[in-house]
Order: sequence, then C-alpha cells, then structure tokens
Amino acid sequence: MPKVFLLYGNDEFAIARELRGFESAFPDPTTADMNIARLDARTMTMDELNNAVNAVPFLARERLVLLSNPSARFNSPSSRKGFEEFLGSTPDSTRLVIHEEIEPKEAGKHWLVKWAGKHPAEVKVSSFMLPKPQEMRGWIEKETRNQNGKIEPEAAARLAEMVGVDTRQAGMEIAKLLAYVNWARPVRLSDVEAVCVLTSQQSVFDFVDALSSGNGRSAQKLLHHLLDTEDSFALWGMVVRQFRLLIQAREILDGRGNKDDVTRALGVHPFVAEKATSQARRFTMEALEAIYRRLLNIDEQVKTSRITLDLALDTLVMELSK
Repeated sequence: MPKVFLLYGNDEFAIARELRGFESAFPDPTTADMNIARLDARTMTMDELNNAVNAVPFLARERLVLLSNPSARFNSPSSRKGFEEFLGSTPDSTRLVIHEEIEPKEAGKHWLVKWAGKHPAEVKVSSFMLPKPQEMRGWIEKETRNQNGKIEPEAAARLAEMVGVDTRQAGMEIAKLLAYVNWARPVRLSDVEAVCVLTSQQSVFDFVDALSSGNGRSAQKLLHHLLDTEDSFALWGMVVRQFRLLIQAREILDGRGNKDDVTRALGVHPFVAEKATSQARRFTMEALEAIYRRLLNIDEQVKTSRITLDLALDTLVMELSK
C-alpha cells in the first residue's frame, strides 16, 4: 500500500482536483483540521515537515500531508538525498502527497520522478500533463460530463479555440455555460458565443496593457472591475499565467521567432498568441523575470496569511505602474 504519492505535470487544474480528492477523505471539518497539513517547501522548516509527517492521527486512521514545490527547497545532491531518506521513513499512518510542476520535456530526468520509479511499492506516481491543442475538444467534452452536463461538438470546438490548452480557464467556462443552460440541455455553439468566454481573458490582457504602459489609474480600474466579476484567486491564477506566458513569448522573440511561433510552441489560440507577443515586446526578459519573482513572493505572503490577495494585487499595480 503506497504511503507517498507524487503528483507532477504542468496541468495545475488537474493536480488541484486530485488534491481535493485526497482531502475529501476527511469530510468532518474538525477531523480535517486536525489531520491535514498543507506545506510549501519554499517556506517551511524541516521541523514543521517532520512534525506534520510523524504526528499521530487524531480520531482518524490516517493523516494527510500535502507538500508543494520540493524542488525549490531540495536543490542540491546532499539535500535531495536527505529528503529521499526522509520520504522512505514515512509512517504507515500518514499519506504524504507531493505535488510539483514539471514540464513534459523535464519529466524523464527529474530527480523526484527517478526516485519514485525506484520505489514502486511505496510510492504511487501520477502524471498530469496539459492536453495538446488538437486534444482540447475531447478534453472539454469529457470535463463537461464530469460536471454533469453535455456539450455539442461544435460548441466544444469553439470553446477550445478560445481557451487554448488552459484547462483551468476551460473548466471555469464550462461551469458558466452549464449554469447558463441550467443543466437542462446540451451546451450549443450559440451559448458559447453568448457567454463571451474571452471576456475575462481580454480584461486581463487590458490590465497587463495598462501596467506595461505605466497607466496605474487604468490598471486600478480594470483590476477592481475584475475583482467584482471574478473570484480573486481565479483572477490571481490568470494574472500569474499571463506573465508566465509573456516570459515564454519573450524567449521565443529573443530567439528570432514571431507570433506564429508562439502559437505553435505554446499551444495557444492565435488571438492569445498575438496579444502575448505584442505585450512581451514591451518588456525585457530581465523585467519579466523580476515581475515573476515578485508574483511568487506575493503568492507566498498570501498563502501564509501575511497579506490579503486583494491588497496584494492593489500593491502590485502601484509597484508596476511607477
């Protein structure tokens, strides 16, 4: 029976759903609070990890420890060896779930994947990679069924064109569409057009446009409009993904590529590629990397309750529009 679980890949939406599946084993909120620990390797101490993994379950058969980003902490041969030895000593009363963002081209050589492959009896490995652009229609149809609805093939194809391979955005749009038809009939092409699934994404593009031009007033206005219409954490995910996309687009541009290369390399809709390419030209790679480091810092502060997400986004606008 595995006691360590490794979830890896570049499909954050699928990994988040799998994590919720582990948490659902503790339906009682009181029991869950006492038996579930969520740790980020970037900010935890080893004592916190040791205490979380080796604590005795409270009124339950098992404890659940969710550990993210171990590669950011264990980044030397000696620290990785010590971490692997620690994983091997995980007690039977603990389910230790490690989740790590790993791109497909890196998976085969990643140290955690290699280690897990050597311990098949103790470690269960699950890969969650983003679908390819040509697979998104099928993914959307399957996800619609997962959300207890139906979608016509033409509608699924149109939605795939709009969201590219962004599964999280696609999942949110499917939920909107099913609510729009009240789960009473299959989603049609006209429904997809009516709900305007690109509205939020377009607003994020406009938001980044305002930031890149130093227009703080416009950026602030767009931000508060988005906060009024979107879940703040969903919006945060869109902003982070947008700057990650800009870094990738800037790298392609620096390699003498163009928007068509961005479309092919990143598997996004041509509309998204054109916008990303245009915005990436306004930043140097150094500037984009500095912004992304700031986003990671904000993410850490929010997760450790040192700042609210709304305030963090307002602060970010003031910093970037100077």
